[in-house]
Amino acid sequence: MNKLTALMVLAAAGFLVMISSAYTVSEVEQIIVTQFGKPVGEPVTSAGLKLKIPVIQQINTIDKRVLEWDGSPSDMPTKDKLYISVDLFARWKITDPLQYFLRLRDEQSAQSRLDDILGSETRNAVAKHELIEIIRTTKDREPLRDTLLTSAERELNMGALVPIQKGRQLVEAEIFAAAAEKVQVFGIELLDIRFKRINYNESVRPKIYDRMISERRQIAERFLSEGNGEAARIRGNRIRDLNKIQSEAYREVEEIRGLADAKATEIYASAYNQNAESVAFYEFTRTMESYKFIIAEGTTLVLSTDSELFKFLKGMDPD
Repeated sequence: MNKLTALMVLAAAGFLVMISSAYTVSEVEQIIVTQFGKPVGEPVTSAGLKLKIPVIQQINTIDKRVLEWDGSPSDMPTKDKLYISVDLFARWKITDPLQYFLRLRDEQSAQSRLDDILGSETRNAVAKHELIEIIRTTKDREPLRDTLLTSAERELNMGALVPIQKGRQLVEAEIFAAAAEKVQVFGIELLDIRFKRINYNESVRPKIYDRMISERRQIAERFLSEGNGEAARIRGNRIRDLNKIQSEAYREVEEIRGLADAKATEIYASAYNQNAESVAFYEFTRTMESYKFIIAEGTTLVLSTDSELFKFLKGMDPD
């Protein structure tokens, strides 16, 4: 019985030793084996079942996949003294696990060191370039310009883009080149970096927005002034054309009226010049018609006795 128990204990102990000496490596991992805290042997980079010395040796797992670094937004000045908030992200992977383990040990330490290096290189690159170089990407791009711009405004390059020498992609390339060289000593390969967001600093943002609003308001006031001037010109042309039409119409009316009066006079003359009696009758009727306009109620006339107007009144009975 004692022998059986001893054999069972030995079998259990052997099983535990076998379990503690075996470990598996997945496709996305690489292993550093340490003995009393120090690495032993080469890094294990191939997937499968592996063995180690139980108890005294420990395994340290290091990720083989592409990892991300997402920095916090940081305020920094540009070359033209504008404070902006820059948000950057990067992709990296561990290419030398032993060097990585000796210098950094874990991913948290790596992220902290990337914060320092990428943050410093980004600050240096931003400080060497103006804001337009960090925002724009394409050189010599022709913008869509407002069709309402006058020729004078076009000559002043209003609506034209400020020329750039490099652009955002080359600034990103500068940061990448400088940072990639510095992270190599940690067994890290920097794969890519990109600006995620660039914005004005919170303290100066209201002033920038106020300036943009003021510029847009100036343009709006210019358009409003031009519109008012154009409206005044149209109203002036309308009044001028109306006066011209009325003047021409009045002239034509007077010409027609004159021709009509002449024609009427000609008709009257031909009608009343038939004989002496018709002429006398015409003089009488015309004189009587004129009395309606000359003599009103309460009118006092002072006429000479030989007046043409008085001759038909001579023989009238005052009663």
